[in-house]
Amino acid sequence: MTKTRVLTGITTTGTPHLGNYVGAIKPAIAASQDPSVQSFYFLADLHSLIKCQDPRRVQESRLEIAATWLALGLDTDNAIFYRQSDIPEIPELTWLLSCVCAKGLMNRAHAYKAAVAENEAAGDQDPDKGITMGLFGYPVLMAADILLFNAHKVPVGRDQIQHIEMARDMAGRFNHLYKGDFFTQPEAVVDEKVEVLGGLDGRKMSKSYNNTIPLFVSEKKLLKLVRKIKTNSLEPGEPKDPDTCTLFQIYSAFATVEESEAMRQQYLEGIGWGEVKNRVFEYLNAYLREPRERYLALMEDPGHIEAVLEKGAERARAEAASLMDRLRHAVGLGRFI
Repeated sequence: MTKTRVLTGITTTGTPHLGNYVGAIKPAIAASQDPSVQSFYFLADLHSLIKCQDPRRVQESRLEIAATWLALGLDTDNAIFYRQSDIPEIPELTWLLSCVCAKGLMNRAHAYKAAVAENEAAGDQDPDKGITMGLFGYPVLMAADILLFNAHKVPVGRDQIQHIEMARDMAGRFNHLYKGDFFTQPEAVVDEKVEVLGGLDGRKMSKSYNNTIPLFVSEKKLLKLVRKIKTNSLEPGEPKDPDTCTLFQIYSAFATVEESEAMRQQYLEGIGWGEVKNRVFEYLNAYLREPRERYLALMEDPGHIEAVLEKGAERARAEAASLMDRLRHAVGLGRFI
């Protein structure tokens, strides 16, 4: 049976939070346990260098994210879990794709256009001020991540669809120029049902807003953060709208359908905000207790995490080797004998 290849990258610039878990980690871990799918999950640490020049932060984030995925049950016997920087074929393919990718295509990339627009709005004489080649060429590196493993499906947010289209463009151009069927055309998968959690201030939970609840903070810190979640001024006894409430949204993302419906009824009956916050804390704390213990144990044993990632890198490189050999020959870089 031919397995569907699904590939997901995790940028290593921050600490995983509840929003990451609900939106990306939970569905990805479920997919990693599907025998009909060959999943590729990687720490996108080369990508992280584009926006983070703090080596300590990058290193810490790589460890935290790897420990998080393992603590939450990623099946590394089925899924291939690796660090991007452990696969030298990725930057090699990035160069091959750069040599067939039109600069005009990169000029249209959303991130680059936004950076240029920001410079122009600030009145800078140089529209490219502060823009690195890493930012400009980011879509080529992303294309290499995808095409090296001929992924069929790439789960992304709407803001990343353009990058998948660019990868398809580069794949088609390479196949045409070098007269071969080297690359599969990847397909962007946007799950409209993926939940976007609100943060402490009611906006989308995001490290850029500094409004997150990290997944594995201590019980004491978790209680403190839940109590900081913004609510309105309705008193106990007054009916409340669960559909506009961040607390209810977070609770529902973890609770069963029956538990959520029971909580919805209590909102309509006028449950007090203090009681809601205590209930949300207690539920989250119970849900995360065992994964938190596994996470803390993994953080104390970086050698185990390293061994898992090295094994994943071996499997990833074995997958990549035959394609890279074909590509080198195709462009004229094969061995003489």
